[in-house]
Amino acid sequence: MRNHQSGRDLEYRNLHWLWLSLLVLALDLWTKSLADSQLSLYQRIEVLPFFNITLAYNSGAAFSFLADAGGWQRWFFTAIALVASVVIIGWLLKLKGERLVALGLALILGGAMGNLWDRVMLGHVVDFLDFHWAGYHFPAFNLADSAITVGAILLIVDMFVSKKQA
Repeated sequence: MRNHQSGRDLEYRNLHWLWLSLLVLALDLWTKSLADSQLSLYQRIEVLPFFNITLAYNSGAAFSFLADAGGWQRWFFTAIALVASVVIIGWLLKLKGERLVALGLALILGGAMGNLWDRVMLGHVVDFLDFHWAGYHFPAFNLADSAITVGAILLIVDMFVSKKQA
């Protein structure tokens, strides 16, 4: 389907990628709910010598950036997620056969929506994946963060692949 009235060709069929975003959102919310209901705050369950399941709350952004900012950051990051979501959907509508980009955008959107839900409904993001090595713990994260990271990597890979093909 194309929208010729606006003068721009929009690819509405690309909206099927939103199913992946919804799947990411559903899995993210389910796993966070499971961690939140089964663990006490900061409780650790060792799964592998380098990986724990650990319940943590993050009121900031990535790596707890601005976590102690006094509460305004909740609405600031909520606004950023909403604007980013609109931009991503607009970008999806303009793609012409760029499957890797669409996949990356769908993952990023699903992850952004998962963390947005937490911020709005809980006031913080639920994190529970804790990787560590030699006494150093990577900041805890969740499936939404993983989807955002993989999506961003796919966009970067596409830039290199597209550059080679040009």
